[in-house]
Amino acid sequence: MSRSPFLDIALQAARAGEEVIRHYYDANVKVTMKEDYTPVTVADVETEQKIKEVILGEYPDHGFYGEETGHSNPDAEYTWLIDPIDGTKSFVRQYPFFSTQIALMHRDELIVGVSNGVMFNELAWASKGEGAFLNEQPIRVSEGIEDLRDAALSMGNIATLASDTRRWAGAGKLAQQVNRTRGYGDFYHYHLLASGKIEIIVESDVNILDIAALSVIVHEAGGKMTDLEGQGLTLQTNSVLAASSDHLYQQVFSLIHL
Repeated sequence: MSRSPFLDIALQAARAGEEVIRHYYDANVKVTMKEDYTPVTVADVETEQKIKEVILGEYPDHGFYGEETGHSNPDAEYTWLIDPIDGTKSFVRQYPFFSTQIALMHRDELIVGVSNGVMFNELAWASKGEGAFLNEQPIRVSEGIEDLRDAALSMGNIATLASDTRRWAGAGKLAQQVNRTRGYGDFYHYHLLASGKIEIIVESDVNILDIAALSVIVHEAGGKMTDLEGQGLTLQTNSVLAASSDHLYQQVFSLIHL
């Protein structure tokens, strides 16, 4: 099956970014702190520049919203959403829970997603209507798991969730009812869900750039993914509820919103 030309460019950009990341991974990279006390390295900046060069070189009229370079051409019909190194803290401390996230939004709809877990050697991608893939192989969410007692849950970035007494109590009830609870985090638990290895993700304190590409992959793999309020993803989204089936999703939603 032929791939979307948008997806081809996204994959090309991801591979170009990977060359920069691998170059800096073992180096003593300089770290500076943003105003929100999150780190940024020369690797973040150069990776985004390389990705931007590839994408806008092919589609100069498209918008570009990058973690490091901000939002340009915001009124464009197509906008690329980029986090060059999602998980910079992991990158700086040299453990592999970081990735490159590349998504394309057409008007208000996310239509392409590429998630490159560089040091995991996991390259996942999806394009609307074309299915989801991991390292060239098609992937699907798990089938036949419809009860919480059989499902595996991963939670991440839960500070905001924990600060809400009612939601936190619901999350506690959820953890008691599922078969297994872990916190794989970052890109990795979305790869696991999309490939049928876990069934539920609950996450707060995220940025749309962290999850836009992953949402396309999860949807194309047959899963459901919204924010914790049950709303579709937008540029303002900061939380996630994802599940391998609508039935599981509804059970989790009900517990979180007790």
